[in-house]
Amino acid sequence: MKTIVCTLLGCILLGGCKEQQNKNPLIDSEIEYTSETPPPPQLAISSDQTSDVKIVPIEHATAVLEWKNITIYIDPVGGAAAFAGQKQADLILITDIHGDHFNLKTLEALDTSKAKIIVPQAVAKRIPESFTPQLDVLDNGDSKERLGITIEAIPMYNLREEALKFHEKGRGNGYVLNIDGKRIYFSGDTEDIPEMRALKNIDKAFVCMNLPYTMTPESAANAVLEFRPKQVYPYHYRGKPDVSDVSKFKELVQKENSEIEVIQLDWYPNDAF
Repeated sequence: MKTIVCTLLGCILLGGCKEQQNKNPLIDSEIEYTSETPPPPQLAISSDQTSDVKIVPIEHATAVLEWKNITIYIDPVGGAAAFAGQKQADLILITDIHGDHFNLKTLEALDTSKAKIIVPQAVAKRIPESFTPQLDVLDNGDSKERLGITIEAIPMYNLREEALKFHEKGRGNGYVLNIDGKRIYFSGDTEDIPEMRALKNIDKAFVCMNLPYTMTPESAANAVLEFRPKQVYPYHYRGKPDVSDVSKFKELVQKENSEIEVIQLDWYPNDAF
């Protein structure tokens, strides 16, 4: 009897450890990983260097962009270790207050001494005064030029009644970066809002798709088909508990408009399966 009890206890502990290992510490507790979560698409690539702007996915909503001698961090989370081997940031953009977009410990761990930090007001309220000289606070619709790059703050919010509690209009920013004649859009956490659909002349669009917090691949594809970026990168596609079907997203987009290139980067390189 004692042997049976010990065996059962060992199985429970082992199962608990396995579940904990499958949770990614870089992502806010909103995003839940389970042993049933499928791996990212096999065709994902680790970076995009096909243009003058180099794009390196770090994790989920976090990315590094390099343009000439300027390095841009988008939503830096994950601690300094997540940025090992990356150049020091000249510009940092933060979209929202949630932990998968804004992490104060990461900001404090990084060398941000030469960086300007672009944030919405809700994020600025959560950053210590020591950062104040570095901050540019943008409301939806505002723009700011820094280092030869014009940054436009685009609304990001939920539309579905059951999701309104996650992202209210006016709190966070998506961003359009105008770089050397190119327009690069990061959606942040949003649904297929009118402001997204009204975007013009977007060269690269990074579009989220995860439930229950943002939108479905179908809604994302429908919006993309309306504003017609030259290239679209599905990102931020972990939900709770599921992974959005980015292959379905690609199929829907290219079925209606084959001129829109869908590029799949590897946004979850540290997942263990």
